[in-house]
Amino acid sequence: MKTDTFFMRKAIALAEKGVGFVKSNPLVGCVIVKNGRIIAEGYHACYGGDHAEIVALKKVGPQAKGATIYLTLEPCCHTGKTGPCSSALIASGVSRVVVAMQDPNPLVNGRGIEELQRAGIKVDAGLLKEEATVQNEVFVKYILTKLPFVLLKVAVSLDGKLATSCGDSRWITNEEARIHAHYLRRRYDAVLVGIGTVLADNPRLSCRFPEKPHDPLRVVVDSRLNIPSGAAVLSDKNVVIATTAFCNQRKLKQLQDKGYTVIICGKKRLVDLGQLLQWLGSHGVAGVMVEGGTAIHTAFLKEQLADKIAVFVAPLLLGGDKSFVGNLEIKRVADAIPLTPLQFQRFGDNILLEAYLPHRAKEKKQKIKKAIKCQRPVHGSYS
Repeated sequence: MKTDTFFMRKAIALAEKGVGFVKSNPLVGCVIVKNGRIIAEGYHACYGGDHAEIVALKKVGPQAKGATIYLTLEPCCHTGKTGPCSSALIASGVSRVVVAMQDPNPLVNGRGIEELQRAGIKVDAGLLKEEATVQNEVFVKYILTKLPFVLLKVAVSLDGKLATSCGDSRWITNEEARIHAHYLRRRYDAVLVGIGTVLADNPRLSCRFPEKPHDPLRVVVDSRLNIPSGAAVLSDKNVVIATTAFCNQRKLKQLQDKGYTVIICGKKRLVDLGQLLQWLGSHGVAGVMVEGGTAIHTAFLKEQLADKIAVFVAPLLLGGDKSFVGNLEIKRVADAIPLTPLQFQRFGDNILLEAYLPHRAKEKKQKIKKAIKCQRPVHGSYS
């Protein structure tokens, strides 16, 4: 029904308000409708807080009896940080629940819908399922694998360059595109760069949205610990530095003594990115936004560790060799990495291309290897 679609789109828009606040929890929106009129709305606003349907039900109380509820995600049926939402919906007396997507959480996964149906509530599931699933793609991967969803984000010239031959990269994209890039950053628990980016650009890697309660965890891949003591990413302790056993031991001790989190990933001379993602997932990091540079992007692509790519393209020609991806050892065009489906968005004269990367090898859930050694727990909410 057209009216159902209208109200579900409203619920999806409400869910978006939780971006940057719910951490490893899903984005969920709720609309309560009675006699064709919206009587209450709600969304999951913060990690550990009331779920969307509970927020909405509290606003109307007994008026919910006989109403229809539109939910972007199947109601939970277990007790976690909050009680089961399925029980609250049954107690409210609602007559119909429209659900966009089933909850992939193994603790739910259809059981919430079944509870509502056993209680005599009519349930219609699957309306705008694709939109709701894309909105929660970070949550879906994390809840099923305990590994972070990985986005590769780059800003390039039309000929695919990150910078000029002299290393100048400010600013390739326009202000409108850069603002949207910060919005993307807000969707992820962590932002990751290589030491080359730190040395070349000295980025802060903060999220420039005042309404966001905290900046994403900053992750630096630095195999030898060449990071300068005055680097902007070390402005506070909300940072993880991934290195190897071949790192500068004196620098390692200095960073430890100052209270920074340093983890040893792998026994080779380069950081094992797979182990790093496992460690991040075990510490509650559901999504990682990788911002460069060339070596890091290339490694994530070659090791098939990335899920999605977002490329901001500016109408400039820079030439040179500062490409955002290096040698992938692809010999034939037929072996190129296909990107599907493609989505485009314009920001003035800049274009954002977003696409998903294929997982050619079956993703494996591995235990965190003993080679990963953490000198201290991650600060803040990532404990």
